[in-house]
Amino acid sequence: MIFQTLKQTPFYLSLIVISLLTLTILAHAGRPSFDCSKVEARSIEELICSNEDLSALDQKLAEVYKEAEKKAVDEKPPVLKAEQRGWIKSRNDCWKSYDEKECVKETYLLRIAELQARYALVDGKGPFFYGCNGNPSKEVVMTFYKTNPTTLVAEFGDSTSLMYLQPSGSGSKYQGRNELAWIKGNEARVKWGFDSQTMNCRKKH
Repeated sequence: MIFQTLKQTPFYLSLIVISLLTLTILAHAGRPSFDCSKVEARSIEELICSNEDLSALDQKLAEVYKEAEKKAVDEKPPVLKAEQRGWIKSRNDCWKSYDEKECVKETYLLRIAELQARYALVDGKGPFFYGCNGNPSKEVVMTFYKTNPTTLVAEFGDSTSLMYLQPSGSGSKYQGRNELAWIKGNEARVKWGFDSQTMNCRKKH
């Protein structure tokens, strides 16, 4: 009789609600953003589903991607979705890597950093303007973002390059697809394009 009365109290009902919420949270913890019941055996998706760290990175990317979608709503041409499909393909190509787990991890980290920088989803520092080779028309604009790894969005003429911070003995070295920026104090050496000459640039005040 006492137990039946206790079950009807607000306190007991609150405990039930809290327990159900906790079970729901635990059920979703450590899961990626996609349905693991539909992945193929021995696939990269299966690896992600079986690894808590990779699953967390997938969830993080899903959150960042949603934020980027809001910023890209008026983007012309609309490239975000197409790029994401291409990125998923490159992620799944990690089966070719000697260390599949490390490859997938690095692929996620770079994509998260790329979206955060391109769509200014995290704090940035800049823009800073650099004049190059003593020519006023040769100006490189740099904005740095607190991503992991640290990123630099550089603009030169009508093109933009996303670069990632690289290990360096001195100064700060950033590498893009075919671009490079090596910054030491107010000086920067910039290479823009695969066969281009290195430009000597100085920060404008």
